Amino acid sequence: MKKWYYLGIVTLVLNLSTFAQKATTDYVRLFGKITEKNSDSLIVFKGRTKIKRINVNKDGAFADTLRVKEGFYGIFDGREQGFFYFKNGYDLKITFDTKQWDETMDFKGEGEIPNKYLFRKALYSEKATADKSIFKLDNDEFMKKIDEIVAGYQKILKETNGLDASFVALEEKDFEDFKKSSVDRYNKTTGLKKHQDKILPKGMVSPKFVNFENFKGGTTSLDDLKGKFVYIDLWATWCGPCKKEIPFLKDLEKEFHGQNISFVSISVDRVKDHDKWKKMVADLQLTGVQLFANGDSSFEKAYEVSGIPRFILLDPQGNIVDPNALRPSDEGIRKWFKEVGVK
Repeated sequence: MKKWYYLGIVTLVLNLSTFAQKATTDYVRLFGKITEKNSDSLIVFKGRTKIKRINVNKDGAFADTLRVKEGFYGIFDGREQGFFYFKNGYDLKITFDTKQWDETMDFKGEGEIPNKYLFRKALYSEKATADKSIFKLDNDEFMKKIDEIVAGYQKILKETNGLDASFVALEEKDFEDFKKSSVDRYNKTTGLKKHQDKILPKGMVSPKFVNFENFKGGTTSLDDLKGKFVYIDLWATWCGPCKKEIPFLKDLEKEFHGQNISFVSISVDRVKDHDKWKKMVADLQLTGVQLFANGDSSFEKAYEVSGIPRFILLDPQGNIVDPNALRPSDEGIRKWFKEVGVK
């Protein structure tokens, strides 16, 4: 009788253990603390689909669970976003300071290894891909630069111990995709440049815009800006990549203030979004000359603009220096400004 009793106890313990394991492997537990939180919640998303809203306490602490399919997910804190790797069974403590998202992001617990790797990769990527002037290099130099960037990714992956083979395979494919997309962009850029050099060659008198509404009052035409270099930003309030350039543009304007260059931002928003444009200019304290095209797309069409943001540089006489200029975030822009005569 005792034998069967003990066997029953052992069986019960094993069953409870198995149940406990299953109970802890069918969801992810996320918890931690945010310094200088941007909002009262974190939004977890995959692609364009919102997965869950996680409440953030007044002191920045948060804790919640979610069931996931193994893979990459984004978290948005109201101002910035980062990308993470989750699978059911992870028990992950996340801490970060919103003033320096990537630099302060830290993980503890089950799932820390792939996520620490991802943020180390993100920091490297931010620096390695910052200089967009590489798309103006000749083919051999461009390919050499891309291979160097990929080698940097591979080095970080190799140095990270404890990653699952499936995760490593996903990352290696990501490196291949990065190289392919970079080459595709290069080919598109060089093809576009050849076309633009033909129809909008350097030294040609720039197409005009006339009487665009000025945020400070009245209207402004391109001819009103002659006498200085003119760096034009075509943007819109709905454009995410445009808004990412704003802090870099403001820094650039501040650095070159008082020199022979004017910074002109032209909103190509729809007419119905006029008030939204005015509010954003005011809320973000945008500097430089802020203009509203008010539905007039003739300047865009003349420059064959197919996507924004688009930057254009003109010389003091109103002639084209570059119809597809470097962005404010490009590392080489300050050097380039000086090379073309901005001082």
